[in-house]
Amino acid sequence: MVEKQTWTTLILGAGAAGMMCAAHAGPDVLVIDHAKAPGEKIRISGGGRCNFTNMHAAPDCFISANPHFCKSALSRYTQWDFVDLVDRHGVGWHEKTLGQLFCDRSARDVIAMLRAEMDAAGATLWLRTSVIDVDATPEGFRVSLEREGARVEIHARNLVLATGGKSIPKMGATGLAYRLARQFGLALTDIRPALVPLTFGPEAGFAELSGLSVPARVSAGGTAFDEALLFTHRGLSGPAILQASSYWRDGDGITLDLAPGTDVSARLREMKRAGGKRALHTALADLLPARLAADLARRHGLTGNLADQSDARLAGIAEALSAWHLVPTGSEGYRTAEVTLGGIDTDGLDSRTMAARRVPGLYAIGEAVDVTGWLGGYNFQWAWSSGWAAGQAIAARPST
Repeated sequence: MVEKQTWTTLILGAGAAGMMCAAHAGPDVLVIDHAKAPGEKIRISGGGRCNFTNMHAAPDCFISANPHFCKSALSRYTQWDFVDLVDRHGVGWHEKTLGQLFCDRSARDVIAMLRAEMDAAGATLWLRTSVIDVDATPEGFRVSLEREGARVEIHARNLVLATGGKSIPKMGATGLAYRLARQFGLALTDIRPALVPLTFGPEAGFAELSGLSVPARVSAGGTAFDEALLFTHRGLSGPAILQASSYWRDGDGITLDLAPGTDVSARLREMKRAGGKRALHTALADLLPARLAADLARRHGLTGNLADQSDARLAGIAEALSAWHLVPTGSEGYRTAEVTLGGIDTDGLDSRTMAARRVPGLYAIGEAVDVTGWLGGYNFQWAWSSGWAAGQAIAARPST
């Protein structure tokens, strides 16, 4: 016997966007998730302290085939609106570098806050619940679920796709939103891992530098980021690489500036005048960590003293440090990617309501949509803003 229930709104996914939407979508809302707890990506984010937004969140910090799409939601529910919500719930927070805002205590405080907002709105949450099938009906949608070993058939006027992307599959990511979007005629853009470490073959020799971090400027796809770079056994990571990975494409190269903001050629000439007898690799250690300086000297065959180098040779060495061109073999993939780049094509969605243009009552929010933020709280802000926008639209949707 299949139990049948009717709800006004069914939200698929109890992540950041789904819970935010549920708190604003009006009465008679059911949220489901196959996980054993809501907000699992919130819980693990920011080292367990949740980088919940960024002071500098603005449309130009997001990547999309339509860079204008995110403007409406981001302008109507801003980072300051979310900070106000956090403050009203007494969640302590602090700012780190580059405008990143973190919880003082635990990411669980943000989850508890969202649950409290859902409870206040009267939303119902079902966990350990899986989607079996979804169909359109004259009144809205019929969704077949499996919950606690039994089948439940939900009839809902509104259906919200808030199941995220394909990043971090160990957390249960499946790409369900993409499958359902296709089913209802919504196009998808190219999808790939983003905010992800880049890998290189063993010939790159980065394993010998594993664990070494250095400030750097990393450029990819015409965009550059100044943050820390980390050498790993398999390649390169760190914030600068994660940021650049969103602009990198298979087969393309990236460029590393290991001394950003420094005129390396001029510095080397100054050191040559001040002490020409210094070994070249020890002089480089004034600009870089000693282990990296020694490695670069070996890679480029840099031998002799500063006095032995012509100004042209010093300029060439400076180029090697400030414009090191590399071609990654790939990335660490969805296993370690923080987000999925691409998703449901925004051409099929209304930017103000997040509603599907040709499917009444269907909404898509959060990571499932082709809007991807930079590292540092931007993707959570998109979840809050898009979830809020959809919730407001659902609450205001006429009943007939």
